[in-house]
Amino acid sequence: MNMKFNKYLVLILGASLFLTACGDDSGDEGATEESSESDGASLETNIVTIATGGSSGPYNIIATTLAEGYSKEFDVNSRTQTTGASAENLNLMKDEKAEMAFVMSDALVQAVNGEETFEEPIENVQQIGALYPNYVQLISTQDAGIESVEDLKGKRVAVGDQNSGVEIATRAVLEAHDMSYDDIEVDYLGYAEASEAMRSGQLDAAFLTSGLPNASVMELQNSVDLKIVPIEAEAVEVLSEDADYFEALEIPADTYGNEEAVPTVAIMNALVVRSDLSEDDVYNLTKYLFENLEGLTNAHQAANDINVETAEESSVIELHPGAQKYYDEQ
Repeated sequence: MNMKFNKYLVLILGASLFLTACGDDSGDEGATEESSESDGASLETNIVTIATGGSSGPYNIIATTLAEGYSKEFDVNSRTQTTGASAENLNLMKDEKAEMAFVMSDALVQAVNGEETFEEPIENVQQIGALYPNYVQLISTQDAGIESVEDLKGKRVAVGDQNSGVEIATRAVLEAHDMSYDDIEVDYLGYAEASEAMRSGQLDAAFLTSGLPNASVMELQNSVDLKIVPIEAEAVEVLSEDADYFEALEIPADTYGNEEAVPTVAIMNALVVRSDLSEDDVYNLTKYLFENLEGLTNAHQAANDINVETAEESSVIELHPGAQKYYDEQ
């Protein structure tokens, strides 16, 4: 009996030693994998807050995907902050409450020059690159009888959040038609609020500036007989005389159920960063952006227009040295 027991004991001990050895090999493998994951690029900053715009706009949709990627790639706290867009974003940068921001090029130029709504120059902002065109979309309904910008006179019009990039563009478009806020009834409404007001009959028209398509406009077209009002090339020529970031483009047919392309003006969006971020950090943030464009395009098709060549060539202010280093390598 004792001999049988001893045999069983030997077998059990042998099996235990074998399993322990296997376990040790597995542990070494896991340690190797973990150390290889930590070999990737890291950032000096622990936080990358990206100021965007309204929750339904392309800024926020694209930036959310970018922030998720930054968090995973660099093990940092990266998140988006919904805002009134360009002007507010640039002021957040000035106050060091955001590290990056999506803004329109016209607002960016005004900010660094201390013009229009910016009382003094914002000096701690540099550009990562130009992104994609923001189309000025003047929407109305078929029943409102608005066929041109001039027809807005006396109408109730949403012009975007106060001091936003939308409002800056709206003022410019009106001025190009020898008009001002004195000619219309102004409502400071963002995308979603403007769409809801138009749906309920409280608004005649609204200006929006975004990549195509805009989610709020797409939703609106399901409940009203939507009209996209053209902004003709003559007005774009007037706008371009003082600012070369204005460009004549078309809202393609079928974007919002429109049978034909609609002429309008577009302004390039810009991705900006605080200038106090290190060259290495901004290099890595820039590199990740361009190496992961497919994911951004899956989030919103406007990102399909982002490319390295345009990003550098269409920038309107000084590039951050980290971004410039990335472009120089291409």
